[in-house]
Amino acid sequence: MSEKRQGGMNKGPGGGPPMGKPAEKAKDFKGTFRKLLKYLAPYKMRFLIVAITAIFGVMFNVVSPKIMGNATTKLADGIRGKITLSKVNPQEKKINDAIKKIDAQKKTLDEQKAVLDAQIKANPMMAKVPKIAEAEAQIAKGEQQISKGAAQLKAAKNKITKVKSDTISKYGSKIDFDAIGKIILELIALYAISSFFTFLQSFVMASVAQKTVYTMRRDVEEKLNRLPLKFFDSKTHGEILSRVTNDLDTVATTLQQSLTQLITSILQVIGVIVMMLTISGWLTLICVLTLPVAGFVTVFIAKKSQKFFAGQQKELGMINGHVEEMFTGHIVVKAFNKEKESIDKFNEMNDRLYKSGWKAQFMSGIIFPLMNFINNIGYVAVCVAGGIFATKGIIAIGDVQAFFQYNRLFTMPIIQTANIANIIQSTMAAAERVFELLDEEEEVKDADDSKVVELPKGAVRFENVKFGYKEGSTLIQNMNLDVKPGETVAIVGPTGAGKTTIVNLLMRFYEINDGKITIDNVNTREMKRNDLRGMFGMVLQDTWLFNGTIRENIAYSKDGATEEEIVRAAKAAHADHFIRTLPKGYDTVINEEASNISQGQKQLLTIARVILANPQILILDEATSSVDTRTELAIQKAMNNLMKGRTSFVIAHRLSTIRDADLILVMNQGSVIEQGNHKELLEKKGFYADLYNSQFTGGNSEDVG
Repeated sequence: MSEKRQGGMNKGPGGGPPMGKPAEKAKDFKGTFRKLLKYLAPYKMRFLIVAITAIFGVMFNVVSPKIMGNATTKLADGIRGKITLSKVNPQEKKINDAIKKIDAQKKTLDEQKAVLDAQIKANPMMAKVPKIAEAEAQIAKGEQQISKGAAQLKAAKNKITKVKSDTISKYGSKIDFDAIGKIILELIALYAISSFFTFLQSFVMASVAQKTVYTMRRDVEEKLNRLPLKFFDSKTHGEILSRVTNDLDTVATTLQQSLTQLITSILQVIGVIVMMLTISGWLTLICVLTLPVAGFVTVFIAKKSQKFFAGQQKELGMINGHVEEMFTGHIVVKAFNKEKESIDKFNEMNDRLYKSGWKAQFMSGIIFPLMNFINNIGYVAVCVAGGIFATKGIIAIGDVQAFFQYNRLFTMPIIQTANIANIIQSTMAAAERVFELLDEEEEVKDADDSKVVELPKGAVRFENVKFGYKEGSTLIQNMNLDVKPGETVAIVGPTGAGKTTIVNLLMRFYEINDGKITIDNVNTREMKRNDLRGMFGMVLQDTWLFNGTIRENIAYSKDGATEEEIVRAAKAAHADHFIRTLPKGYDTVINEEASNISQGQKQLLTIARVILANPQILILDEATSSVDTRTELAIQKAMNNLMKGRTSFVIAHRLSTIRDADLILVMNQGSVIEQGNHKELLEKKGFYADLYNSQFTGGNSEDVG
C-alpha cells in the first residue's frame, strides 16, 4: 500500500511546506541543482534583468520609509514651531507693553525734571528749598528704577527674540505643507517605480519559469517515448504522472514565486540594515539581537515536529490506501459482510492519524506566535529606546517612525527566507524525481543501417531465444519456434507461464538476452521499432478507446483514412450495424470512460481499428470471456475475418476457441513443454489434455489465462 501524495495540504507560501514542517530533501542536492542550472543556462540574460529589477525595486521600497520619516519630521517640526511661537508671542507682547509703560514713566519724570530745572534756573535759591531737593531725589530714584527695569525688559526681549529666531530657523513658523506635499508626491513616484520593477521582475521570471518547465516537460515526454516497456511495468501510473505533473508544477511554482521572493528578501535584508545603520547604530543592534533567539526557536521546533510530520504522512498514506481499496472493492466488501471490519479498521487508522496529525499541526502552528512574540519584544525595545533618543534630540521623530517600519521590513524577509529555504529543499526533491526519470536507461537505439521488410509475408522464427525480466533470472530458455506465413499459433498455459512475454519479445517491447527472432528472415534487432511494430496489429483483452467520435477511434490506426475505408473496416468487424443504431452513428462521441457503449461494442471497434491498419501479423489476446454468448459469437466472427490470410498469435483463455489453430504452444514456467495441433495434443494426454479436460468435465478449473 503506497502513500498518496497530497496536493494542496499544509502548504506554506509559494506552495511549499509550512513553517515548522520539515522539508522533503533531495538525495543529491548539488547534483540536482547542477542539472537544473543547465535548463536555466539559456536564460542568463533574463536572470540578470531579474536581479537588476529586484535591486531597483527593493532600493526604492527600502528608501521610502526614510523619506516618509522626513515628512513626519517636517510635520512634527512645523507643529513644534507653531506651538513654541504661540507660547512666546504673548510673552513678547507683555514685554513690549511693559517697555511702553516704562517709556511713559520716563517721559513723565523727564517732564517733572524739566519743570524743576526751570524753577531752579529762574530762582537759584529754590535749589535749597527742602521740597525741591526731595523732589529731585525722588526723580533721580525713579530714573534709576526705570533704567534698571528697562535693562531687564531689554534682556528678556533679546532672549525671546533669540528663541523665536532659533525656533523659526530650526522648525519654521508654520507647518510647511508645500514641502510635505512634495515628499508625498515623491513617495508616490517611488512606490510606483518600485511596483513597476516588481511587475517587470515577476513578468520576466514567469517567462523563465514557464519556458524552463516547458523544456523539461517536453524532454520528459520525449523520454517517456524512448523508455522500454519494463520501465512502465516497474512503475505505477500514478507515480509516473506525479513526476510529469505535480513535481514539474512544484519546480515551476518555486522558480516563478519562491526564487524571486528569495532574491527580494535577501536584498531587502541588506538594504534595511544599511538604512537602519544610517539612522541609529544602537537601535540596529537591538533589532539584530532578536535574530539568534528567533533562529534557535525555529530550529528547535522544526526538529521536534519532524517525527510528528513523518508519522502523519505515514498514517495519511495508509488511510488513503484503505479508503481507495474499500471503495474500489465495495461490492466485494458488501458481498462478504465486511462493512463493520472495514469501518473498524478505518476508525483505528483515523484515530492514529488524528493523534499524529494534531501534534504535527500544533508544533508547526506555535512557531508563528512564538516568532511574533520575539519580534514584538524587539519592537517594544526599539520603541522605548527610540522614544528616549527622540526626547533627547539624538534622532528625529521621523527617523524613529522610519525605524519602526524598518524593524517590520527586517523581520518579515528573515522569516520568508527561512521558509523559502524549506521550499527549495522540497523543490530539489521534486526536481530530483524528474531527473531520475530523464536519466532512466532508454531502449536500445535502432541500427543506423536498419533493414526494412518491403512486402511482409508473416514468417516468424524464434532461434534459441533466451530471456529474463531480471538479471540472473531466466524465464525463457532456448526457445525455438517456426511459424509459416498465414498460420495461426495459439499460446496457452497457466498464469506466469510466459505467454505475454512472447508478445513483448515479438514487438521488441523487451530485448532478448540471447538468440534471435526473425520476420521473413530479417532479424528484428536489425529493424527500426516503428517499422517492426507497423507490421503487427493487436486486439487486447483490455480495450482502449479515447474520448472522441467512433470515426476517430477507428481511424486511429491509419493516417488519412477515408470514410469508405472506415465503414468497410467496421462492416468487416461486424460493428457497422450497431454503430448506425446509435443516435449520431459514426459521429457518436465516446466519453472518457467509454461507458456509453457496451464491452462487446468496444471490442468490435478495436477489431475494426486493426482491420483498417491491415497488418500482416496479428496478436490476439482473446477478449470474449467478459461478454455474453451472442456478443462473443459476433466478436469471434469479426476475429475470424481479421485472421484470414494473416499470421496470428492468439493468447487463449478458452481452449474451445483454438481448436482450429495450426499450432498450439503449451507453455509452463517460461518454456514450451508441448506443441502441436489440438488433436495431436489431446492424443498425447499430457499437460494440454489436462487443461482442456478440466474446462469441459466439471473438474477443478485451472487458471490458463
